[in-house]
Amino acid sequence: MPANRRRGEVEAVFDGRPRRLVLTLGALAELESAFGVDDLTALAERLESGRLSARDATTILAAGLRGAGDDASEADVARMTHEDGAAGFVAAVAELLQVTFGGGEASGGEAGEDPKTPFPGTR
Repeated sequence: MPANRRRGEVEAVFDGRPRRLVLTLGALAELESAFGVDDLTALAERLESGRLSARDATTILAAGLRGAGDDASEADVARMTHEDGAAGFVAAVAELLQVTFGGGEASGGEAGEDPKTPFPGTR
């Protein structure tokens, strides 16, 4: 069954295996704690800042995997591979943040502008 983007689910292939990710309320609470913010608005602002580290990406992906029922730790995610290398992980994070904070479907801006992305370099 394909990922349901309306429910905030995305699918990514790590270690050659398709995996589902979703930032549930519990996963978002984990991220609030990990990033030292007090609420969802501050979390969204932090994630849209344009500055995410590899450590941030690992934290987000691990929370997304756990939100989908996987028991992956951050250490597990740090050891995973993607066929597109770091760019594949960045794309997975960008897609997960887009469906979580962007309403599930990408939509263009005014006059055909690109939609706002979670951070530069993801489109």
